Amino acid sequence: MDSTDQIGSGPKVAYLLNTYPVPSGTFIRREIAALEGLGLPVTRYAVRPWDDQLVDPQDQAERDKTHYILNQGAVAILKASLGTALRAPVRFLKALGATGTLAKGRGLRAFAYLAEACYLRERTKTDGITHVHAHFGTNAAAVAMLCHLLGGPRYSFTVHGPDELHEAPLNAFEIKIAHADFVAAITDFARAELLRIGGYQYADKIDVIPCGLDLGDFGAQATAPEKPHFVCVGRLCPQKAQRLIPEAVAPIAKDHPDLHIELIGDGDDRPLIEAAIKRHGLERNITLTGWADNKKVRERILASRALLLPSFAEGLPIVIMEAFALRRPVISTYIAGIPELLDSQCGWIVPAGSVTKLRRAIEEAIIASPKSIEAMGREGRARIEARHQVQQAARRLAEHFQRPVS
Repeated sequence: MDSTDQIGSGPKVAYLLNTYPVPSGTFIRREIAALEGLGLPVTRYAVRPWDDQLVDPQDQAERDKTHYILNQGAVAILKASLGTALRAPVRFLKALGATGTLAKGRGLRAFAYLAEACYLRERTKTDGITHVHAHFGTNAAAVAMLCHLLGGPRYSFTVHGPDELHEAPLNAFEIKIAHADFVAAITDFARAELLRIGGYQYADKIDVIPCGLDLGDFGAQATAPEKPHFVCVGRLCPQKAQRLIPEAVAPIAKDHPDLHIELIGDGDDRPLIEAAIKRHGLERNITLTGWADNKKVRERILASRALLLPSFAEGLPIVIMEAFALRRPVISTYIAGIPELLDSQCGWIVPAGSVTKLRRAIEEAIIASPKSIEAMGREGRARIEARHQVQQAARRLAEHFQRPVS
């Protein structure tokens, strides 16, 4: 199947998410759009909507296309559960047994997943869905699995990390993989972890399908700025480690008073980061701007010398791909799947948690010539073109969705 092929008639696919859309989940939106570009309509289901305001118009449009399970109310979900138990008692008992396994890690919440699965089973039957794909191996994958055991569509899920892999004993990956039609891992690292957790007997079932970008959205080019401006994009949280940035740059700012780092995003760590900025006297050097839409994020990356992401825990961040697609180098850390994409040819990669080496990388990015910055950016762009175009991922997924039942 090449990029011009259309799927036409075939499977009826639904995507199931825990919360959708979310500001950090644009890659899912792009993936769905790419599948639909191949002629495969995708029905959107989610357990719940995002609680906060959605600033991106495309996310707002996705919200309107999504059917939310919990929004249907307790009565509808309870009715579906009782109806399933009465109409298909054998299947219900099978699903109940799997729920008991899930409950070892998730407690009573696992029984809520079963109730949601009963509702989803009815909804997928009404919608004619033949395959449900979940992103992340957590509760959405559990609901998809239970729905399948109740007689619903076959299912698959994509594993990203880090949280779902760090919490593997709670997520019962063994049974989720065993019953799944296939499992997508976004990196070789994630696939290796799944084989370690679930067993090598599932090697043929677990495929590496990288997340991707629509490079049509990343055609802009701009000369690397002379001024030492950097941007950090992501949820403000312990895993992203933005709290290290003030300590890392405080000595640099004395020699480079025009140093500026913009933090785009929000989250629980905001008060800690603001306090660190104040403690080091960096109010003029570090700015927290909150969430921004995709267009704004791209503009700010283009206006920077490099993307800065000093994370403790990641899968393979989409924002690194976005920076490379915009021909900007990246400063990030040796964790999980990041070294599969980032090395010294396209940026700086440092040990997670090392303030000293993070500071050194920022200093090197400051003194690097625009020519050097642009050469790194071109290498990053070439890597995205080779491996991380969303159309490639969509074609791989579509091939799995179309595979006949064995």
